[in-house]
Amino acid sequence: MQAAEGDAPEDLSHAGSVVDKAIEYMLEQQISPISAASALLGGALGLLSRSMEDRAIAGVLRQALASVEAGELRQLPTLPKS
Repeated sequence: MQAAEGDAPEDLSHAGSVVDKAIEYMLEQQISPISAASALLGGALGLLSRSMEDRAIAGVLRQALASVEAGELRQLPTLPKS
């Protein structure tokens, strides 16, 4: 089922859990945090480019940048140290 405009999709929590496990695995494999993050970001952008126009992707990125500038990322829970 599709989410209404502005609502989170029903499977977002599941997708987030899968990404968290992938991050944990990469860190266990001694992949540096910047390399893991860069790979995830590149993959996410590639996935977005398959389903959204460039203008919409730019909007997503602007929203993400606004969250960073507002300090919202510092409020997120962190992964356990390996």
